[in-house]
Amino acid sequence: MSRTYAVRTYGCQMNVHDSERMAGLLEQAGYDRAADPDAADVVVFNTCAVRENADNKLYGNLGHLRPAKQANPDMQIAVGGCLAQKDRDTIVKRAPWVDVVFGTHNVHALPTLLDRARHNARAEVEIAESLEVFPSTLPARRESAYAGWVSISVGCNNTCTFCIVPSLRGAERDRRPGDVLAEVQALVADGVLEVTLLGQNVNAYGVDFGDRQAFSKLLRACGGIDGLERVRFTSPHPRDFTSDVIAAMAETPNVCPQLHMPLQSGSDDVLRRMRRSYRSARFLGILSDVRASIPDAAISTDIIVGFPGETDADFEATLDVVREARFAQAFTFQYSPRPGTPAASLDGQLPKHVVQERYERLVALQEEISWAGNRAQEGRELEVLVSTGEGRKDGATRRLSGRARDGRLVHFAPGSDGVRPGDVVTVRIDYGAPHHLLAADGVLSHRRTRAGDAHEIGLRPGGAPTALGLPSIGAPPASEPVVSACSTPEVVR
Repeated sequence: MSRTYAVRTYGCQMNVHDSERMAGLLEQAGYDRAADPDAADVVVFNTCAVRENADNKLYGNLGHLRPAKQANPDMQIAVGGCLAQKDRDTIVKRAPWVDVVFGTHNVHALPTLLDRARHNARAEVEIAESLEVFPSTLPARRESAYAGWVSISVGCNNTCTFCIVPSLRGAERDRRPGDVLAEVQALVADGVLEVTLLGQNVNAYGVDFGDRQAFSKLLRACGGIDGLERVRFTSPHPRDFTSDVIAAMAETPNVCPQLHMPLQSGSDDVLRRMRRSYRSARFLGILSDVRASIPDAAISTDIIVGFPGETDADFEATLDVVREARFAQAFTFQYSPRPGTPAASLDGQLPKHVVQERYERLVALQEEISWAGNRAQEGRELEVLVSTGEGRKDGATRRLSGRARDGRLVHFAPGSDGVRPGDVVTVRIDYGAPHHLLAADGVLSHRRTRAGDAHEIGLRPGGAPTALGLPSIGAPPASEPVVSACSTPEVVR
């Protein structure tokens, strides 16, 4: 019998996509996905070093597996991702029953390291210092029949003082436009309706090959792919967000009216200490330009409360920006030091009770704004791509859930048994809650899709590699398709 595996993922969308690659590699190597993750022969932890208490969560979970490992010595435990890149040998010292530790730059080595650890009967720790194989060239086990992640770059060239990501994922490396579009085309050919373009800073895309408008051209090129109904992207940086991207969003019908734009703080002094190369006026100006071109755009953000040295006046400035920005949603975080980041050693670390009080005030304000924005959707007819797993109470309420084009979560009464994840429905919104919309009167229209067919019979996109390795610096070779803003690109297969 073949060995089984389970992958446990923590952190951002990039980690989720990396886990799809890890699963694809393991299945290519002959492993089967475990029907019961708690009984898997191989358990892989894909870790995050950004979220608070990430290390405590990891070691707690590793501790829970220790008895299973003792009872079954053939079981293997692997730890990868950002925390593995950061902690390296510390993981095996604190949890000596771990078999494999690998980093963000050598995901491709996972099956080999598992074989080596089994053969040598010892822990294998391999942390590459720079990217060896672009993750998107690896096989993947896609989780969704209707939506897919597509990485356009890895790494980041920014130096935000609170962020450890650049030191863990390295400098930005970009894929060639033709390679990205080939992967998108392959997903669409398998029935996928929606893709999300991923990067630590997507609108800096093109730095490797010297094209400052590469991201807007890529968005426009996605608009020329027949069958691709929705395009999203995350995350941009205000520093690099330019008018050509706004124009591409507004003029490309399948680019969704949704934007995630991290604010982090509304105080210019705090932004300066964060090394965020914009100020609040610039940030609000971007939002104004976006709404002028895309009036219905739903804009979300990230905000850090309690950054070292943040005064009452600084925090009030953040509240002022939030009031003016009218975000549809905000992901709010209490600052906590990350070892290895410049901010961890800054003076003015704030007491927990001060940070907590500010955090609660910010959350209350944003909840009020989000609720008002969702109430404004009442009476509207929205197109919803039906999803799975987003409505945690769907089973009890006999509802289905999905996302509107602007990314808002919609719960609805299906009205019949024929609506499937991957299908597209139109519903009328009856009620806007702070974090979701409700359509209680059933479906106005229902379009069955190839994605719904695939989901119904358990098929997933193939996830085959679509490109070769890392890009080189300089102009692309003459044989590579050039993405322009005014033409539909040729797609490489």
